[in-house]
Amino acid sequence: MTIATVREEQSLSDLPNGHMRSQHEYSYRLPAAPRIVVPPPTLTTDMPGLSLGGVHGGEVDVSFLNELDLEDIVQKNTLLEWAYERRRQAQMILPWLYLGPMVAARDKSFLEREGITMVLAVRAQANSMSGAMQAAAQVCMEVGSIESPSFYSLTPKFPDATRIINAHVARVRQHSLQTTGQATLGKVLVFCESGNEKSAAVVAAYLMQTLNNIDYIKAMQVCQAQRFCVNFDDVLKNILRSYWDIICARRSIAASCAQGPCQNGLGSGFAQPAWLSLSSSSNKQKRSIEDTRDDDDDTNMDGGMDASDMLRFAGRDVTPFQDR
Repeated sequence: MTIATVREEQSLSDLPNGHMRSQHEYSYRLPAAPRIVVPPPTLTTDMPGLSLGGVHGGEVDVSFLNELDLEDIVQKNTLLEWAYERRRQAQMILPWLYLGPMVAARDKSFLEREGITMVLAVRAQANSMSGAMQAAAQVCMEVGSIESPSFYSLTPKFPDATRIINAHVARVRQHSLQTTGQATLGKVLVFCESGNEKSAAVVAAYLMQTLNNIDYIKAMQVCQAQRFCVNFDDVLKNILRSYWDIICARRSIAASCAQGPCQNGLGSGFAQPAWLSLSSSSNKQKRSIEDTRDDDDDTNMDGGMDASDMLRFAGRDVTPFQDR
């Protein structure tokens, strides 16, 4: 006689965790912003074209840079030509703007060969990188610096860096015209310790503010195409995206002010909304609290009606407290 063993199948409802599905893993962490993906330069990626933008809001006039040809500036075969040793060198981002590490700022032969007229250090504190700045001062016409102890403190420094770069390029051109009669293009090297983080963010912000149709994604693409070793982490990407929103807001305000004069004393350059420009005489004056009370602060019981109540109840078919 064979004994048949019967296996009873359990339903999902009988299992302790039967209501849970294990297709996706759960993680307990703080919510974070969506990641910003910057497509790397490849052989099939079309790099954005570069053109100088307009000057807004009292910035330095660099319209003379329109004479330069920026069409074939961006490298298109970075993946093939880039070598690991080039991270210690500085690369040209624009004809008047270079990006590199602190080692490049110390290289006097490089500064003389490329015609660098100014170095701009992006450092954490005022007394750092003094050796590189002293070495560059022996070759360059000017040396400058902006202090930023962290990535988050870079945002208010972006306009200062743009103004420093444009002012130097304009001064070099004016000085050369006065002395030799020929226009000379000034060149600025922006550097930090590695040339891949803070200084790269400053250069990307400069591209967004100076060039046409270059948002934060395209600005990082241009920097990466010219200097492949730049490192834009999530913090720098979000900082540049926030700064791009600020640039768009400023341009929108400048465009609205250019169409018509700003009114009502808004001297900060902000245009007044149309709904605020309505004449106050067209608005009906609101009742004050005194209008809702009687002169003797008591209820009028003699059958009279307050003037404000006359406006509300007079002429109606059903008036409160009307004798039938």
